[in-house]
Amino acid sequence: MTDSIQITDRGAVREIRIHRPEKKNALNTAMYSQLADAVAQAGAADSVRCALFAGSQGAFSSGNDIQDFLNNPASGEDHPVAQFMRVMADFPKPAVAGVLGPAVGIGSTLLLHCDLIYAGQGARFMLPFVNLGICPEFASSLLLPRMMGHPRAAELTMLAEPFDAAKAYEYGLINAVLDDSAVEESAFAIAEKLAAKPPRAMRTTKDLLKRWTKAQVQEAIREEAALFMPMLHEPEAREAFSAFVEKRKPDFSQFV
Repeated sequence: MTDSIQITDRGAVREIRIHRPEKKNALNTAMYSQLADAVAQAGAADSVRCALFAGSQGAFSSGNDIQDFLNNPASGEDHPVAQFMRVMADFPKPAVAGVLGPAVGIGSTLLLHCDLIYAGQGARFMLPFVNLGICPEFASSLLLPRMMGHPRAAELTMLAEPFDAAKAYEYGLINAVLDDSAVEESAFAIAEKLAAKPPRAMRTTKDLLKRWTKAQVQEAIREEAALFMPMLHEPEAREAFSAFVEKRKPDFSQFV
């Protein structure tokens, strides 16, 4: 199966790999459901002490599969997208990410819910929401300003332009920039170190680090979704998505 979330246990590290290489690991509804299950199961399994997120064949994730997203828009708290966001935001164990190539949309906002992130020099990030006539998601409107300050968060979300790993590191989104060839094994080595530490102390430390914003994060996910989902059906988003599918520049001049 090419469209899947691949799960591999490497000792006490559970590797959760986004695998849809022909679409640069764009996520569809079925894959969100698999991701939600994978994260929930990793959180519940006593044998798992750390989760490691990765992509496939030189890409982390190019974001949502636009056509699938238009055919199956996120609606309601039971939708696989909402389920994944909730369980990931509450994941109780350390989470590490190794990023190669594109990390677009949720490929970037997923990183806000990981603890340690390592990216290759060729990694490219983007938060394209405003370009698509929609708003930020996955509590990024809360976490980005908190992490890097309003001016930098506004730059990334309002200009919505691609940025490289050096800028991601400068802005505090990732922990280190590595050679592309070293990213995955380096991220695994870090995950292995975390997995070897006292598990209760590790979970308590993570809980304390996130405790003060945990309720705010879940509220932000709901508030963003309440705006995001209706915006998908509004004229600005219809123009943006049509232009994307038709490979043309969108025209927003008629909107006020």
